[in-house]
Amino acid sequence: MSFPITNPALLRALEGRGYQDPTPVQEAVLQPEAADRDLLVSAQTGSGKTVAFGLAIAPTILGDNERLPTTLHPLVLVIAPTRELALQVHAELSWLYEFAGGRVISCVGGMDARREARALSAGCHIVVGTPGRLQDHINRGNLHLDELEAVILDEADEMLDLGFKDELEFILGTAPESRRTLLFSATIAKEIAALARQYQQNALRIDTAGRNQPHADIEYRAIRVLGHELEAGLVNLLRLYETRALVFCATRDAVRHLHASLLARGFNAVSLSGELSQSERNAALDALRSGRAQICIATDVAARGLDLPELDLVIHAELPTNKATMLHRSGRTGRAGRKGICLLLVPPSKLRRAELFLSQANIEAIWQDPPTPAEIRARDQERLLDDPKLTQTPTEEELTLAQALLARQSPETIAAALIRIARAHLPEPANVTILPPAPPPRAFREREFRDREGNSTPRPASTAYVPSNQPGAWFRMPIGRKHNADPKWMIPLICKAGNVTKQEIGAIKIFDRETKFEIASHVADAFQASTANMKDTEPKIEPTSAPMPGRTPYAGTPPDKRPPAAKRPYAENTGKPSEQQRRRQNKSNRAN
Repeated sequence: MSFPITNPALLRALEGRGYQDPTPVQEAVLQPEAADRDLLVSAQTGSGKTVAFGLAIAPTILGDNERLPTTLHPLVLVIAPTRELALQVHAELSWLYEFAGGRVISCVGGMDARREARALSAGCHIVVGTPGRLQDHINRGNLHLDELEAVILDEADEMLDLGFKDELEFILGTAPESRRTLLFSATIAKEIAALARQYQQNALRIDTAGRNQPHADIEYRAIRVLGHELEAGLVNLLRLYETRALVFCATRDAVRHLHASLLARGFNAVSLSGELSQSERNAALDALRSGRAQICIATDVAARGLDLPELDLVIHAELPTNKATMLHRSGRTGRAGRKGICLLLVPPSKLRRAELFLSQANIEAIWQDPPTPAEIRARDQERLLDDPKLTQTPTEEELTLAQALLARQSPETIAAALIRIARAHLPEPANVTILPPAPPPRAFREREFRDREGNSTPRPASTAYVPSNQPGAWFRMPIGRKHNADPKWMIPLICKAGNVTKQEIGAIKIFDRETKFEIASHVADAFQASTANMKDTEPKIEPTSAPMPGRTPYAGTPPDKRPPAAKRPYAENTGKPSEQQRRRQNKSNRAN
């Protein structure tokens, strides 16, 4: 073992967990220049930060002793943003300080506060908790920070994002000024730097995150799938990989719907969201860790800090809101040297957004189509032929039963029955639409503008896209000027119905009883497939021919037969004073 520590209790704990060499962040916090100093650390998710700060505080609370001293009040306080992360940190520090006699207590929301208060009164060395629950225990006199020697803020950026700034300031202001302050975060934003300047003294800056460098152990793949076929694409991906997976959704409602849908299809899935009680959330994570469940559908509550062993697959069923959330979600796999795969489901309407996130994170993703039922069945056949059960040595009982079966049925019949049994528990693949190849990124064009002096100069590259020279496909809907057709509300309707962006809609021609509009050629087939499944209550969209050249919306209609221009309701003048005008007149008469 190459860990630069000498404490026998900690070395014994690390050996028991199979640790051989420190990770970069663990090695950095154990350097001589980091001893007994405040630390401001940024490191990649899954890099072993919990063990890093557990070892970093060892010289402060252990000194040259092998075991921790007896104490009533805690020596170390660890603050984490979420319940799951706090409980995970509690578990990690418990085994790390087991042979040093360390007593570690967790204080998180959703658990029994009275039980936590009794545990605190019995004495402890380390307290791990969430900001709100820790502040509550301090206010109630259950948690005393008089003997505190170190405070650790884990995932500090997330705590600020969740609005825990006031709680953090209260806790840090209550702690003794002589304590060490260790601040760990995936990124050091302006708010984190300001917090460090306020509450740290002569802090050592450690950066092992590798700025603008993607996680080397994660392979990213972007799956192009139609918006109304996202669930079908997800089903086929889960069937293709057949491994432990964590699926992220944007909202609790989406988690609830997807969880019920996957259960109905035959998947062994659990859900994880903020609406569940803490015991339900713990049960879901335990089921995933133990293998009783293969799939966990979760909101971003599971995006930070969770360490799920043997998790090989992360799927973004819905794109995250920003690059940082995408990286934290993806970081649930590819941890501690293991390889992982991250899949992003990208409908045509979110294509540019996904490209932006990947570009900002400096990630080169493999763009591909969702697997087809034929590809899934071929993979099922490979897995069946390579099943380890086929190469295991049978027992005498199994041989006896096999001979009895062969006496009754032919080998082919028995093999076919075994194939049916093996496939009986497999969910049925879904049919998905294969989209045409995506076009290259759209070019920008330069416009000319005149400055205040009237000089013509080229405008720098703007967000105006160059229209394609290829003619698009035309579609129609039975809504025209007689139905008050207006592009302001028709464009969002077209985008939503066909999963296209505003830039992929070309010309719009509004006639008396119908509207014709142009869709870019590279998304026309996907647009037609999406609009074919529209509800009966929505305007029907169908392919049509292009309008005749030069034809206007009222071509062939005499001027006296054209409908008058629609008047705005509030601009209509009936010749009678409005209610407001009558009130003003009455008020004026009374004043006079």
